[in-house]
Amino acid sequence: MNTTTIAPATSIDPATSTATRPYESYVYAYPHKTAYRELTDHPPLRDLWAGEPVGALSLYAHIPFCEVRCGFCNLFTRIGAPEGLTTRYLDALERQAGAVREALDAAGGEPRFAAAAFGGGTPTFLDAAELDRLCDIAELRMGADLRAIPLSVEVSPATATADRLAVLADRGTTRLSLGVQSFDDTESRAAVRPQRRADVEAALSRIRDARIPVLNIDLIYGIDGQTERSWQRSLDAALAWQPEELYLYPLYVRPLTGLGRLSTGTGTGTGTADTETAWDEQRLRLYRFGRDHLLDRGYEQVSMRMFRRRGAPATGGEDYACQTDGMIGLGCGARSYTSALHYSFDYAVGMSEIRGIIDAYTTRSAQQFATAEFGRRMTGDEPRRRHLLQSLLQAEGMPVDDYRARFGTGPEQDFPVELGRFAATGWLDATAAPERLRLSAEGLAHSDAVGPALFSDPVRALMAEYDAK
Repeated sequence: MNTTTIAPATSIDPATSTATRPYESYVYAYPHKTAYRELTDHPPLRDLWAGEPVGALSLYAHIPFCEVRCGFCNLFTRIGAPEGLTTRYLDALERQAGAVREALDAAGGEPRFAAAAFGGGTPTFLDAAELDRLCDIAELRMGADLRAIPLSVEVSPATATADRLAVLADRGTTRLSLGVQSFDDTESRAAVRPQRRADVEAALSRIRDARIPVLNIDLIYGIDGQTERSWQRSLDAALAWQPEELYLYPLYVRPLTGLGRLSTGTGTGTGTADTETAWDEQRLRLYRFGRDHLLDRGYEQVSMRMFRRRGAPATGGEDYACQTDGMIGLGCGARSYTSALHYSFDYAVGMSEIRGIIDAYTTRSAQQFATAEFGRRMTGDEPRRRHLLQSLLQAEGMPVDDYRARFGTGPEQDFPVELGRFAATGWLDATAAPERLRLSAEGLAHSDAVGPALFSDPVRALMAEYDAK
């Protein structure tokens, strides 16, 4: 059996290496879209998918509309939709789906979807009939059997209405993710999220009545004025609904967001070194409190953010692996992955830019959807970095044999400096079996520093050059 030994890098001083901020960046995919650039050759999708493994694909549809935009949100979404825009958007989504499915079929193989998700934005901004149509597009155009695979859908309290939930339940939804962020109305206002706890509780009641197997509740820590006591109240309010999953997110304040415009440097991400350090300490303190609170109440930690209730029903999709299997993204804000290229449409955060991109999307012909326009080619060691990063940020860690089987080398050979640093800081679990590379509890707490530390220099340069819009 192959084993892995990670020696601390000799150039790293453990006493100073922890100066890295614990909240560098939330890494949910690699490379980030800010490293994407226009693909001047506009490669045809049928060529990109030729020879790719397509037996366990993931399907993602992005609905870029919200009733409001929260102060911390930098997702690709716009507030509201003028008359007819959602219809035009679904029309375009259907054209795109047809073009993508045609390209997959032309590339050979037998495409099969192992998992599906609708995100945004807020997919349930669509009304019940439009949600039904969205499911039809996924099933009839793309060939995803939504009743036979796990389907996850994001909802908001205001749009979790009985008629919408009935459609989602009938079409096979296995998981609903509700963005609550805080059960404290004062904290919600501080995060520029206009909602009342009474409305959140009513939405949760409707969701449980819909009998969708898995409920996830999103909560945020690090809000201005939040304390351990108020954080516990939100945690306990969520636990009262016995959610199968809970996500605990640290607050970030990013450019062009509501909080980014309002920030005055008092613990919201743009202040002096002292206030930034104090904010980091607050978030770490609240993270550890929340983690321990959930572990003591029957939840297991899946990643820094994700906690699953022990005994909760399996969500399925075990044959899909994000490290190796492809993804098909439909809609503005969605990205697609092949082994050689990650691609999407243009990315923006500012409202005027987003509106323009959405409007342009709705006018595209099926032929225009048959090529890739923005992306990042996965050359050199980028596939290795992505595999290590996405595996290491899971609490169970990475089987070293899987890495060796895929790349022919070991992670300790490919990334001695990075892994040596993690070992020096105590971020690697020294008690793990040799055949598994895993973060320690403290390493998981610093996942938002671990992930960025694995970015390549070219990706860092592209992200630094990106002009936020």
